[in-house]
Amino acid sequence: MEEQLKQQPANCIKVVLFGPESTGKTTLSRQLARHYNSVWVPEYAREYLQNKWNNERKTCEPKDLLPIAIGQIRLENELAQKTNTVLICDTDLLETKVYSEAYYSGTCDPILEKFALENTYSLYFLTYIDTPWEADDLRDKPNERERMFKAFESALIKHKKPYVLLKGNKSKRLETAIKHIDQLLKSNA
Repeated sequence: MEEQLKQQPANCIKVVLFGPESTGKTTLSRQLARHYNSVWVPEYAREYLQNKWNNERKTCEPKDLLPIAIGQIRLENELAQKTNTVLICDTDLLETKVYSEAYYSGTCDPILEKFALENTYSLYFLTYIDTPWEADDLRDKPNERERMFKAFESALIKHKKPYVLLKGNKSKRLETAIKHIDQLLKSNA
């Protein structure tokens, strides 16, 4: 199982959109991939949990977290081979770890935690909660956005992950992210 959670070598810069639900991560992931004519890694948990909801009318349970993590890294590893510039990741295992701790009494599967901390990215874009809440079958914490934002930011600080805070409207966030990705590409050239 551990092999399934490990990042494979890739010839690209990897950046992660990171933060609470309904903060524009997927929208920005698509915009950035389009801007750089690259690929983006969708959030595997959305597909997995939507299928679970549709088929069982159940939400996420602790037993779902490892299959979600394995699916996320499998997608990331596959898509990383399709670009030699920048890979835009809509999420990562550290996000799964934060959700695990927030939803399940501060706990996280030790294997998930190990790879959440070992897998590396060039930069995290922490998305702020100044976007409108959009309800769907899976989103469930509209009144806890501030608490969840603090949990995400604390994880980045605690684990010394490089990050940039994204605030403002879609165009401001896109502009800020492009500026930072351009700097990474320039320094890696």
